[in-house]
Amino acid sequence: MSVKRSRILALGGYVPSNVVTNHDFKDKMGIDTSHEWILERTGIEERRWAGPDDSGALMGATAAREALDKAGLEPSDLDMIVYATLSPDQNFPGTGVFVGRELGIPGVPCLDIRQQCTGFIYGLSIADNFIRAGQYETILVIGSEIHSTGLDRSTNGRDVTVIFGDGAGAAVVGVSDDPAHQILSSHLYADGSEAEILWTEKPGSKYHPRITAQDLEEGRHYPKMQGRRVFKHAVTRMPEAIKAGLAANGLTMDDIDMVIPHQANLRINEFMTQALKLPPNKVHNNIQRYGNTTAASIPLCMHEAVELGKIKPGDLVCLVAFGAGLTWGSVFLRY
Repeated sequence: MSVKRSRILALGGYVPSNVVTNHDFKDKMGIDTSHEWILERTGIEERRWAGPDDSGALMGATAAREALDKAGLEPSDLDMIVYATLSPDQNFPGTGVFVGRELGIPGVPCLDIRQQCTGFIYGLSIADNFIRAGQYETILVIGSEIHSTGLDRSTNGRDVTVIFGDGAGAAVVGVSDDPAHQILSSHLYADGSEAEILWTEKPGSKYHPRITAQDLEEGRHYPKMQGRRVFKHAVTRMPEAIKAGLAANGLTMDDIDMVIPHQANLRINEFMTQALKLPPNKVHNNIQRYGNTTAASIPLCMHEAVELGKIKPGDLVCLVAFGAGLTWGSVFLRY
């Protein structure tokens, strides 16, 4: 019996209307920083932050509707939802069920995954393998994040706060009957030996109580990052994941038409591009306008590249990410 193969049928995206510029951190929030300082270290000029009516589920469902419309499908055509986030709307249940409710598809299974910046890569791999196994034929993969409500908007938190944005991206993954349009392979990795270099410590179920007033005063509920350590890992692990995909598929760097890297820091992506000797026109970045949207960054970036005509049908595309955990990976596909 032949193994089914999958492909990305269509993509969708959503970002909140609220634009936060680098100047806003000093002028409106009183943070001791500057546009030049942020731009030099991250490449970010602005990002979107959620408004009072936004939620991860609503943003994800909006991105999903665009993807479904472009694929010529209805929500009722879906067999499964894979929802990737590090910022769920509630502690439980997972946000995926609220997306299913918003789309009006009771009974469709939802799988919430927590691989942070690598979440969309893991999600695509899961969808691909469900389709290869023959269990499902049409799967919605979503990355959706609201970071802004969990950031330290003081000078103490500036190194992290200036980086993150909110948004959602979605892909409809379906059965492929054409080798010119299919997911070729996925390559997933994790190493928890330095998990604390990028994490939010509390609240957590290992603590009793899960968070205290003292924890809040000390800011232990805000994300913390050792930037230099993260940078070093990212510029090592992402090229490794790309090379693993090339080797698995018998390809060379010249065969790649477009690389869509996770949008964590423009300097990381520039370093990777130079290390791999990739022409700049083969790498698409949009962190300049959206910041780091974690699990949403790759589908948002790929969606934009398709809309701009940078990715065309049949192109060989490499998606690659590195994130908290530590987790990293790549997906190779022909769009």
